[in-house]
Amino acid sequence: MTELIRDRALRSLPTAQIRHGRLPRPHWWKTLLTVVGAALSVVLVSGTALAGIVAWRFAENIDQDVLVDAEGNVRAIPAVGDWPGGFNIMVSALDNAEGQFDGADRGTTVLNDANLLVHVAEDQQSAVVISIPRDLIVPIPSCPEEDGEGFYSAMSAQQFNVAYSYGGMNCVVLTAEALTGLTIDYSATISLEGVAAMSTAVGGVDICVTEPIFDRYTGLDLPTAGTHTVEGFQAMQFLRTRYGVGDGSDVSRIGSQQQYMASLIRKLQDEGTLTNPGALYGIAQVATQNMRLSSGLTSLDTMVSMARVLADIPRENIIFVQYPATTNAEGRAIPIASEADVLFSKILNGERFTLADDPTGNGTTIDPNAPQPEPSAEPEPAPTSDAGGETPAPTDSDEPTASPDAPTGPEVLDFGRGQTAAQATCSVAN
Repeated sequence: MTELIRDRALRSLPTAQIRHGRLPRPHWWKTLLTVVGAALSVVLVSGTALAGIVAWRFAENIDQDVLVDAEGNVRAIPAVGDWPGGFNIMVSALDNAEGQFDGADRGTTVLNDANLLVHVAEDQQSAVVISIPRDLIVPIPSCPEEDGEGFYSAMSAQQFNVAYSYGGMNCVVLTAEALTGLTIDYSATISLEGVAAMSTAVGGVDICVTEPIFDRYTGLDLPTAGTHTVEGFQAMQFLRTRYGVGDGSDVSRIGSQQQYMASLIRKLQDEGTLTNPGALYGIAQVATQNMRLSSGLTSLDTMVSMARVLADIPRENIIFVQYPATTNAEGRAIPIASEADVLFSKILNGERFTLADDPTGNGTTIDPNAPQPEPSAEPEPAPTSDAGGETPAPTDSDEPTASPDAPTGPEVLDFGRGQTAAQATCSVAN
């Protein structure tokens, strides 16, 4: 009887519907669809209930990758339930993947055109989501062939987004590890169709623009400044728009995508979506139909433990940051090694950091009409007493002195470009 009731309940739940459409120009696939990170967050931060539902759906829907190391050996990844520290997940959206729905003829090479590295700290109290530009010029290491029979040769000065074409997701992971120094335990990919489906499954996401935007390349039409709720194909148009925001660069576009992800996280927390079984089932169904996960990420105990960890991280402790880079004369992104060294040294050493008051760059800006999170207050030192036990009254000549052992708080990375999940921002129309 219990099984029958469960089956009837599941069949009665609505599934997400999206509009399919063809874009007016074949190069829209070059965008960084970092909503992938938001899609994965929906699955992971939803708590034990969703993790169990997702695990049940995996058996029917999900495809799996087996991650191997540089020698071709399958990675022995412990379940998060047995691993109380941090973890890293590489998330990519693929261009030219099988069944891509726009129908454009762009050849057969599959590229990892949207790339997020999600890092959860060892103390499980903070997370950093690093956007790696698709055209970042990097060396690609020797990667195992998909059939396990050999290795592709290492290459220098390649765009990051070609890594998938040399060994699949294993090569993306190995390239990201060489770039960042982090060990990546899990991976996930999502289809472009899934990006649109996910935005519809959550009921749309609020985004903000400083001025009206009409982008003839993507077809995005936001006729007024201020807040708009986007979903389905329109959400993809917003996430794809490059020439409609900032200086027309990929960096500006990343800012819009970070705004979207932060807004999605706030929506899920504020509206109680994560405690609504019907809504969670619909989200899980869309996710599992459109994502491919590494085998270590599909186990029930891992998903449950990971969900519990991420659900407890305050939104102000979730930082979206762009990989430090500059643009060369050919319009390609070149790593800024000195800044990247500082960023990843802090991540590797478990050191907390914050970004500047307005770290958004030229593509987004802090929303002046939205309430912003209060800065964390540093504890004030306790007053000291004199020999007689009386606390001396402060005088005009007294200068505050800091104890060498007093906490100074996280370091501010002035070069960091991004935002926290707690900050409300607007895309800057150009």
